[in-house]
Formats: sequence, C-alpha cells, structure tokens
Amino acid sequence: MERVGEEGYTLAAMRLGNLELALVSDGEFRLDGGAMFGVVPRTMWEKVKPPDERNRIRMATNCLLIARGSDLLLVDTGIGDKHDAHFRDLVGMDPQAVRLPDAIRRAGYEIEQVTHVLQTHLHFDHCGWNTRRAAGGELVPTFPNAVYWLERGEVEHARHPNERDRASYDARNWEPLFAAGVVRLFDGDRGCEPMPGVRAVGAPGHNANMCIVLVDGNVGSVGSLGSVGGTGNAGGTGGTDGAHGTDGSHGTDGSHGTDGSHGTDGDRLESRDAADYGGKAVFFADLVPTVAHVPYPWIMSLDLFPMTTLETKKMWLPRAAAEGWLAMFQHEVEAPLGRVVEEKPGRFRAVPLAATAALPAGSVAVAAAPAATPEP
Repeated sequence: MERVGEEGYTLAAMRLGNLELALVSDGEFRLDGGAMFGVVPRTMWEKVKPPDERNRIRMATNCLLIARGSDLLLVDTGIGDKHDAHFRDLVGMDPQAVRLPDAIRRAGYEIEQVTHVLQTHLHFDHCGWNTRRAAGGELVPTFPNAVYWLERGEVEHARHPNERDRASYDARNWEPLFAAGVVRLFDGDRGCEPMPGVRAVGAPGHNANMCIVLVDGNVGSVGSLGSVGGTGNAGGTGGTDGAHGTDGSHGTDGSHGTDGSHGTDGDRLESRDAADYGGKAVFFADLVPTVAHVPYPWIMSLDLFPMTTLETKKMWLPRAAAEGWLAMFQHEVEAPLGRVVEEKPGRFRAVPLAATAALPAGSVAVAAAPAATPEP
C-alpha cells in the first residue's frame, strides 16, 4: 500500500488474469459508530473501530479501478467536492486529503481514460465524483469519456426517497449525467457486465437495489461468478435515453482488438495473483463495508432491510470463503483487501491481504491478524 497523504492512498496495481486492479481512495470520512454497527454494543465494536470524541469511526472511500485492454472501469466515485462546510464537518472530511481524481492519476491513469463508471448505489459517499463543476459553474460528468452504469430501481428510489434515507441522496450526483446522455440503466436482478470479467449483481439489504461487483480475470466473461444472484447481461435494458446503445455491448468504441482478445496487451497481465485467489474477487460495497462487518450479526442500523442484509450475507460470504476470492471492503481503512475464511460452520472472519499468502481456498484461519474480523 503506497500512502499518498494523511488520508487516502493508491494501491499498486495487482493482476487477476486478464484484469489489472487498483484501489483508489477519495480520502477518509467519519460516521457514527452506533449507526455503523446496529445492535452490536459499543463495548464490542469500539475494540476494533475506536470512535472519536463525537462517537464517529474512521471510514475509507475505497473505489476500484479495473483495466483490460483499452477499457478502464471505475467502481463508485467517493464523496466528491460539492459539499458545504457544515456537511464536511459533520462527516469529518479532511480538506487536505488526496481526492479521487488525484488518486487515479497516482495509479497511472487520467480521468479521460475511464471508459465505464459502475455504481453500486447512489448514496452520497459512493457517487460524489460522478459530476464536477465546470469553469462556468455548471455540473458536468467528471469522466467525460465514460458510460455511467446505474441500477434502474436505485435511480427511481433516489429520485423519490423517503424520510428515512433522503439525506443519503444528492441529485447533483446523477441528474447531470442524464442531461449529458451518458447513462446506461440496468436491472440488478439480471445484473450487468460493462466489460468482460466485471459484473454487478443485486445484493439487497442496505437498500433495495444496491449491487456488489464480481470480478473474474480468468475468462472473457465472469461465467460461474454470476450464477448466484443475477444472471444474464444488461442486454436489452439499455437506458431510458437510449444512450450508448441497447445491445449490452462491452465498451463504446469497439476498440477491443481484432482477435476478440479485448486488447493487445492482455498477456502482459498474467500473474500468480490469479492463482492465489482463483483469479476472482468481490467488491462488497455496503453489504460488508469493513472487515468488522464480516460476522453475520454485525449489520449497520443504516440498512433499510437488515434481515435481507443477513440473508444476502449468507448467500455470498460462504461462497467467497469456499472459493478463496480476493475480498475488497469499501469502507475499511486499515485492511481493505483480504480473504474471507470460515473458522467453523457459520462463523466467518476476514484475513488481511498480507496474511493470506499461504491460505488455500476454503482454509481455516488459525490466528487473528492485526486488522482481522472481531469475534461475533
């Protein structure tokens, strides 16, 4: 992990088969610890996530860059820069933090190179850099050459939120995208595959339409990864504005190479990392926001449907553990990458990346790592 400031970091790229991955941060912020851990008593959660004097815990804004050939996909876009001083103080944003556009540049890319932006959902801390203010003050897409993939039901709810979650949404983060004609809508129950090997599937609980992202660097499409919770491509869903085609094609310019290899430099990305994790990874979004949320009962009170979260965790955590996937925790500050392991039936924990090198798929953790998951 390369530290790039007091808050924020860029993770040196790692390779999964035909894909190159890098975590990029929009800096840290803070949320109330009680809200983050629901029914779990403070006497338990404060041992692993110590709160500040305002009862807030540190939260990362880990976004995921995935490169394949000429495609560069970004999963989520952090908090953004459109908030006033009161909001920045409320959530503990650091004005000196390295922000997402600079983190992307430190990862070796320019924002103009991003071809796809894939949103897990539209809460303020996940889509803030979808837009930015241009020189004339108008809001424009931050990534000018990207297709923005938004879940249809999430857009509908974001436009008509209820009293409980209205504060989580800010129309400035998506309406200018529709005005610019760069949105592609998809249905979470069917999933979408913006580029080969990267698939969003519905994972309800935090809200009704949130998605997690499944990554498979082994093949041209994610195949077995998509067999649970969402099948098929976005295909005929298109977008309500018809933007960027209606046939579910992977990319907007057809520049995937002439031999169907989706780029001429794919062989360059082969690495032992693919073998370490079966070539597969999962970006958990807010289903499992930190390593402390791996145990089944550790569920946010922010979740609109906590019992659905529980069922969704029971669907994905056993599979991630059994198949040895690389796990990415979006709001984890200390250990955002690791592996989920099942210590005994129904009890899971996260083991940080550095501690997983000798763990085969389906293995049992024998010792707690420094930032490993707490006992439930």
